[in-house]
Amino acid sequence: MTVTVRAPAKVNVQLSVGGARPDGFHDLANVFLAVGLYDEVTVTPADELSVTCVGTDADQVPLDVTNLAARAAIELGRRYGVDPRVHIHIAKDIPVAGGMAGGSADGAAALLACDTLWGTNASRGELLEICAELGSDVPFALVGGAALGLGRGERLKALEVGGTFHWVFASAHRGLSTPAVFREFDRMNEGVRIPEPVASPELLAALAKGDAAALAGAVSNDLQPAALSLFPELSRTLAAGRAAGALAALVSGSGPTTAFLARDPESADAIAGALSASGTCRTVRTASGAAPGATVLAPGATVLVPGATVPAPGAH
Repeated sequence: MTVTVRAPAKVNVQLSVGGARPDGFHDLANVFLAVGLYDEVTVTPADELSVTCVGTDADQVPLDVTNLAARAAIELGRRYGVDPRVHIHIAKDIPVAGGMAGGSADGAAALLACDTLWGTNASRGELLEICAELGSDVPFALVGGAALGLGRGERLKALEVGGTFHWVFASAHRGLSTPAVFREFDRMNEGVRIPEPVASPELLAALAKGDAAALAGAVSNDLQPAALSLFPELSRTLAAGRAAGALAALVSGSGPTTAFLARDPESADAIAGALSASGTCRTVRTASGAAPGATVLAPGATVLVPGATVPAPGAH
């Protein structure tokens, strides 16, 4: 038996960051929106645990037990007394090290796939508990849609979304380390009293109404200055997207992927074309949200991923 699960990328429409806690983490008010870029994870019984990966930036994905997909299989197996002897195959379509939680999506997908393969029938609550142990963004990859993440981002509250939001994502020519971005955030805010992070009422209302213009006026990312400090060239990409008519432009999570909110699908296509021609990024994708969370695919199902890769000039 083989089980395939697809899980979505995310964009943080709000990322409010508190000061560093004694454990080194930061309290967050993190408003996630799942978007229609997906990784697919297939698990198959095997003689030993192994991981393979193909697709976008696959050469950057670890294939050992540090991979969140492998860790998910190990932890579920530990809890249920199952030897995690599976082959985990990851088909990447979410940018790697891009601030869109591709690794977290793989962890959530592998967890659900192994639960299905082994018939462990773990409760939703237990799956979310394991997800939280794996990483701050993994629980949201499991549930999808839109949610407010508190704590490290792992405590989720589902949010209403009243319409479809259209996005353009520009991947950069290199990655950014999330821990490095948080360290830079701490450095830049040394000696500064950082208020407790809270969700923006205006942003939550815009999501609920499906109002792209109102959402554009409320998006924010407290990690953006740190990301730009480490990767100043991203400013050129943000400027190119704004010049092309984006309603809002921001770094996605810890970056370096940049996200552009568009008025409608036609505007998204126009922004994507302008960004591709700008020479400021590697590839450009369009996607819409909110998208569903991790989903078991029927055997033989073909998933048509929304959006298409638009290579930027000189990209390979």
